[in-house]
Formats: sequence, structure tokens, C-alpha cells
Amino acid sequence: MTAPGNRLVIHIDGASRGNPGPAAIGVLIQDHQGSLRLEISHYIGEATNNQAEYRALITALQEAAKLGATHVDIRTDSKLVAEQIRGNYRVRHPGLKPLFQRACRLLSSCQAYTISDIPREENTVADALANRALDTRRSVHLPPGK
Repeated sequence: MTAPGNRLVIHIDGASRGNPGPAAIGVLIQDHQGSLRLEISHYIGEATNNQAEYRALITALQEAAKLGATHVDIRTDSKLVAEQIRGNYRVRHPGLKPLFQRACRLLSSCQAYTISDIPREENTVADALANRALDTRRSVHLPPGK
């Protein structure tokens, strides 16, 4: 059984204006009780929306590892990413394959993980973080209380 202190809940979102076009990611990381651990609003340059979604996942998993997570519960409004990670959809787009492989490598270092595709209305904070980075073309990593 995973210790509650090592379990994180992660909301991710990627956004692209133009698909491909200017793109950004938003990540919200909370502990298992809902306390904020980290918010990330990061401009990533030109990418497709799906590439941005994967970049959000990769960034979130890298940060979760730094926070010592052994179990991550990932929430995304990207059905494609969730289904590809679960193995239900094949990754066909050549621009997504290396991102998918990197995400899988990061996930394999966790003791356990879940990934859920949730309605956009339940992912508003990650969406706002991605859009803030798109609007400002800046990156911000905010620990709690900042």
C-alpha cells in the first residue's frame, strides 16, 4: 500500500492556438488531501494541442518525482492522451511517439498510477494556467503560498 504522503493528484492541460501554433501547458499538483503542492504555467513555443498535452504530462511527472511521489493520480481533459497511456489507443502520429515513450518511462518509475479523462469543467485550474502562459508567453512555477 502506498503511503498517503507519497501520493499526488495531478491535473494537466495543454493548449495550442493554431494547432500547430503557440502552445503552453498548465499543471496543478496537490497532495492526497487536496493541499496545493505546485502550480506550473509554462510557455513551450510552437506545438500541436496533443503535443502540448503530452508535454504537460511529462512536466508533471518530472515534478512529481522531485516531490518524492510514489503514486500519482493524473487527471486530464484529453481523452486521447488518457486512452493512449492506458493502452486503449495506438499512438500513430510521429510527433507524439517520442512524447508518449518519454511519459511511459516516467510512469514506469512510479509504484502505481492512474490516469482519468475528466470533463473540461473539472480541469479549469490547469486550463487557466496553460492559457495564462499562452497570453503572457511566460513560464511560472509557483509553490504554495507564492
